[in-house]
Amino acid sequence: MNEEHRKLIKTARITGIWYLLLAISGIFGFMVFHSQIYVSGDPEQTLTNLINLEFLSRIRLLFEMIIVLSQALAAFWFYRLFKNFNAGQAWALGVWGTVNSIIIMISAISMASAIQIANSTVHVFDDQVILIDLIGNLIKHSWNIGGLFFGLWLIPMGYIVIISNRMPLWLGRTLIAGGLGYIISTLIYYMGISHSLLNVLTIPATVGEFWMIGYLLIYGVRPLNDLSAMTDEYSELD
Repeated sequence: MNEEHRKLIKTARITGIWYLLLAISGIFGFMVFHSQIYVSGDPEQTLTNLINLEFLSRIRLLFEMIIVLSQALAAFWFYRLFKNFNAGQAWALGVWGTVNSIIIMISAISMASAIQIANSTVHVFDDQVILIDLIGNLIKHSWNIGGLFFGLWLIPMGYIVIISNRMPLWLGRTLIAGGLGYIISTLIYYMGISHSLLNVLTIPATVGEFWMIGYLLIYGVRPLNDLSAMTDEYSELD
């Protein structure tokens, strides 16, 4: 293993660490804690939760900030990892990942505002409910519309995997399918069509992300002269 490849593996594993932190913070923040504070369609209950469960609401905010941070850093390190494979696609990957981080930052700002409003003595209860309802919608739509750019960042990631021969071919294909799934499901949702089957469209993204995280942390990237790996990939294309 030459020095250049060692550096690539080190970069890949740092990238994997930030991507893993993004996944963990997303699971705990959005899937575990979010529904305990923010009740969809019920701003009064949300306000009550923000008041009575202030510490838990701050934990939820903390995870949101970690999501923003880890998404931005993962985008940066993916750019560093892939820039010599395909500079244009690596640039798109870095930019779109950063934009997604900025969109989620709107959600984090909204959560911080919700905590402040809920514990304020300036606003009367009815005004607090109206403001919390508005903030709840900002959080919801930040995440939903953020799905466009989350999908966009997976597509160049998958494309680079395919053309570089440094990672499994089907990993790249799965990432592209997942990215398209996020974009399509977001567009369909905002056309006013809501169905549980829309969640199926994002399953390839979840599979591809955890596959990518595992590959980065365990293997890093293949050496360019790994002819046996390249032969295997091309045989799949035949």
